[in-house]
Amino acid sequence: MENGTGDLRHPTEVHMSQMVMPCHANHRGQLSSGQLLKWIDTAACLSAERHAGCACVTASMDDIYFEHTISVGQVVNVKTKVNRAFNSSMEVGIQVTSEDLCSGKEWNVCQAYATFVAQGKEKVKLKPVVPVSDKEKLEYSLAAERRRMRLVHTDNIKELLTTSAPRDERSQEDGVNGFVMAQKTRVESVELVLPPHANHQGNTFGGQIMAWMENVATIAASRLCHAHPTLKVIEMFHFRGPSQVGDRLILKAIVNNSFKDSMEVGVCVEAFCHEMNVPRRHINSAFMTFVVLNEKDHLCVLPRIKPESGDGLRRYNEANARRKIRLDRKYVISCNPSEVPLSVPWDPSNQVYLSYNNVSSLKMLVSKAQWALVSELNQVHLYTLEDNGFLSFKVEINVSIDAQQAFNLLSDLRRRNTWDRYYKECHLLQQVNEDDAIYHVVSTVRSAENKLQDFIILASRRQPCDVG
Repeated sequence: MENGTGDLRHPTEVHMSQMVMPCHANHRGQLSSGQLLKWIDTAACLSAERHAGCACVTASMDDIYFEHTISVGQVVNVKTKVNRAFNSSMEVGIQVTSEDLCSGKEWNVCQAYATFVAQGKEKVKLKPVVPVSDKEKLEYSLAAERRRMRLVHTDNIKELLTTSAPRDERSQEDGVNGFVMAQKTRVESVELVLPPHANHQGNTFGGQIMAWMENVATIAASRLCHAHPTLKVIEMFHFRGPSQVGDRLILKAIVNNSFKDSMEVGVCVEAFCHEMNVPRRHINSAFMTFVVLNEKDHLCVLPRIKPESGDGLRRYNEANARRKIRLDRKYVISCNPSEVPLSVPWDPSNQVYLSYNNVSSLKMLVSKAQWALVSELNQVHLYTLEDNGFLSFKVEINVSIDAQQAFNLLSDLRRRNTWDRYYKECHLLQQVNEDDAIYHVVSTVRSAENKLQDFIILASRRQPCDVG
């Protein structure tokens, strides 16, 4: 199958274009985030079902950062495709752009990754995804790294709360903007799941649940700031279980913490049927970050929140921890090369993001087509690449040796001084996990003070991707 440019289209790729009508908009004439989430979930589900060949349900939606708003009359374009399959689950990549039909301008709105699970009468074993283009191979490889991040995210929060209390950036303020009691922001709303709210499998449509969650979260945020807030970040929707037509959904939201110019709202969803003696089921939860913009689109300073004791204080501290992890992740994994730091302090809470950055940076570097051959000697090829102010080198040589043995030898930095004359010695400081380790490297290069230069690195090694 070809796309509009004549290139081959991935078999799971789905395109959706929607004109933003007044019925889709909020009070500002901008597309409501809830409606956008419905369209995103629909397109992603169609991609998943194309690959699975059977019904699929949303398991989770990764963090979503909303870069731009969309106005009435503009067009939303959603593109989705399956990046990789893992047994019965798969990752679907989502790209949302918008265009103004009058000016012809286009811009990015958000990017996201969703996990879908195939459902059948028996356990479904998904066929592998076979990447073809360099971009598909990159996404295929990084899907495994993103899966690692999902699996350890909750543990990172617990670890951060246990080992060190995240700093409260507003602890030194004098309360000039006033305090708001957290319980005053509490929202509880009930929804009856009707046939129009169900998907083609009879379960409540995941996008509809996300839209209801965004609605109650917005109300809670408004009760703190007494203004109309703007949703900027959604931190992972996690679907714990299904609901069906006829279920009653209880949606609860509360402001967990307010930072200087943003606030976190926690939302949970419980389901129950008409039989009152049946306990409620916790089916979904998420955390949303809101900001308030003035007439010049500048961020407003928000009132401080006064948490309740017990669970309220726990949510307050966890919000601080999530914010630290979110900022660490943004600091480490930057889409703008000029913002990528040369070095980052390591701690267990940002370990998985540093590893992701290691792997993704190498994969993207290798996939670039501008490598220039500068030297060829004794069947050794030296290539260089100058990009974004950085000069990179790549050395290639063909040797008659088992690939696994070559991988083991080259990936062990403690052996590198046997083939790299710039490495004097290398010591293992900490084995972080099976695939990541921290080393202390002493080079043969001396500084201006005639001292051997040394550095500490986090090395991430990955076996070549199996098909699947």
